[in-house]
Amino acid sequence: MADLGHDPGAIIGVWAAKTAGAFAGVGVSLIYLLPKSRREAASRFATGVTCGLIFGGPTGLWLAERLGISGLLSGAETMLAGSAAASLCAWWVLGALSRVAERYGGRR
Repeated sequence: MADLGHDPGAIIGVWAAKTAGAFAGVGVSLIYLLPKSRREAASRFATGVTCGLIFGGPTGLWLAERLGISGLLSGAETMLAGSAAASLCAWWVLGALSRVAERYGGRR
């Protein structure tokens, strides 16, 4: 992956790719299985975007290495894919925990 150095244009591009990937992952996750309430939608949205922005870089690098395509992708493509994957995975975990808590978390 290219060295970003101190080039502001490259850094802005990477952050734009991270943000676009995080929002894409959240969008897919919310459309794939619609939330039951506004509260669930808001919590999944916030968690997905946050995890996409934080873990997008490492996830993108890990995916590129696992797939053997690290030399074929630009830094922005790696960030975009990683942020979307991290965002989507965060939704899966939160969505699953929400459903389990709803089912078994009732007061007795």
